[in-house]
Amino acid sequence: MRKVFSFPETVNEVSARLVAGGVVALSLAIVLGGQHWLIAVLAYGFVARVLTGPTLSPLGQLVTRVVTPRLPLREKIVAGPPKRFAQGIGATLSVSAAVAYFGFDATAVAVVLVAMIAVAASLESFAGYCLGCTMFRYLMRVGVIPEETCEACNDLSLRRDPVPA
Repeated sequence: MRKVFSFPETVNEVSARLVAGGVVALSLAIVLGGQHWLIAVLAYGFVARVLTGPTLSPLGQLVTRVVTPRLPLREKIVAGPPKRFAQGIGATLSVSAAVAYFGFDATAVAVVLVAMIAVAASLESFAGYCLGCTMFRYLMRVGVIPEETCEACNDLSLRRDPVPA
């Protein structure tokens, strides 16, 4: 049970960017397509990824087991804790959107929150820039997050090169 509810210490950046692409597609279906019921799916995915990495996330499973292995891209390993922090921000925003929409019928609030997710996920997916990871590094630098939380994070700036084809 402990293995199920654990987040990996390292993450394949290729898979993370592909998952972010799926989040962008889902977010756009909500924001532009009016498919507000998908907010529940979006929230579940983020919560599942925070708690278990890709293990209980349908999108995470699809990407790590089916999509990534079929792509001609080299694996790019990065530290897991910043990615988990970023997923936590997504979980907070998406659960807040779900509460706003399903609990208070506040569609506009929910759509704005999901649009924020779409922007951050687009940065990750298309530009390889993890906004939550940047926030994590800043919080480590100012001492809010202890350095021992992520020993590998000291090398993250060295791993920002683009994923080769």
